[in-house]
Amino acid sequence: MKSLAEVFAESLMIDAASVVDSLAYQSIKEWDSVAHMVLVTALEDNFDIMLDADDIVAMSSVAKVREILAKYDVTA
Repeated sequence: MKSLAEVFAESLMIDAASVVDSLAYQSIKEWDSVAHMVLVTALEDNFDIMLDADDIVAMSSVAKVREILAKYDVTA
């Protein structure tokens, strides 16, 4: 299983060092709506979960993704 930073980095094609809690959706050109869905798929595959629509919409930052994953008993 990859770390949350690795999943973000690979999905958004950015350096893992850029993956900080304050990184927000659409705050960088790499995290657009298409990359958001790539990220969702990668999170689901990597952590063996199925995110619901409300969670996908709520994924507004790395910190928020951590919070959402905690609902699924994923420590990231």
